[in-house]
Amino acid sequence: MTDTKMGSFGGTDDYIATDDLKVAVDAAVTLRRPLLVKGEPGTGKTVLAHEIAKAVGAPLIEWNVKSTTKAQQGLYEYDALARLRDGQLGEERVHDIRNYIKKGKLWEAFTSPELPVLLIDEIDKADIEFPNDLLQELDRMSFDVYETQERIAAQERPIVVITSNNEKELPDAFLRRCFFHYIKFPDRETMRSIIEVHYPGIQKTLVSKAMEMFYEIREVPGLKKKPSTSELLDWLKLLLNEDMPLDVLQSQDPSKAIPPLHGALLKNEQDIMLFERLAFMSRRNPG
Repeated sequence: MTDTKMGSFGGTDDYIATDDLKVAVDAAVTLRRPLLVKGEPGTGKTVLAHEIAKAVGAPLIEWNVKSTTKAQQGLYEYDALARLRDGQLGEERVHDIRNYIKKGKLWEAFTSPELPVLLIDEIDKADIEFPNDLLQELDRMSFDVYETQERIAAQERPIVVITSNNEKELPDAFLRRCFFHYIKFPDRETMRSIIEVHYPGIQKTLVSKAMEMFYEIREVPGLKKKPSTSELLDWLKLLLNEDMPLDVLQSQDPSKAIPPLHGALLKNEQDIMLFERLAFMSRRNPG
């Protein structure tokens, strides 16, 4: 594996990184500790790993964690049933046990010819034992394949990015081994920069009015799911595509409490009903 040196991470043309996020990335890379990134869905946690890989010209290896994912799958899986079946059929390949070992994402990362970025995405979706089961492998950057009596070890520690949506508390022993960063929801200035990256030259008045409505929606008490950055970008795309007149967004008519094309922002019936009730109450109590 080649020795890759990484300079300071400054974001990319497609990704606006705040100063504290840049510091966190640089610190994790310097320490070669996993960077644990938490934050609301839609704040760019997963995309961060893609952009780090792009910034340093490194291959990206993605391990998308599900509720059924086990830590062992990240190392390797041995298909004993397939070997038994092949043995019954008299297949020649049955004599080499390596034919029945499937490499996991950690194995890929440890043996990559180029220093990779390994993304372990949404680690909190898995069972609580999942992060504990990875402690030793992430610490030592090696593991044993018992079926073949070989040790798989990284010559150089890969850059590891781990994301979490905070659905479960992660074990203290796991947290101690990570460099932690919480991605705050973008403030208005940062959000404007993000929008400009995705829609260069977009009309500033449209952005201002859409953002004003967007942030007001996020502050509505009782909202079950606050709209995210990605949903604002989708909404703006629809507004541009529909050539929505500005007066629709500027209207102060209480009956228009539900924003146009609200399906891009409000993602469940409870939140839509909440806005419908607010509109009804506004009509009954104008001013």
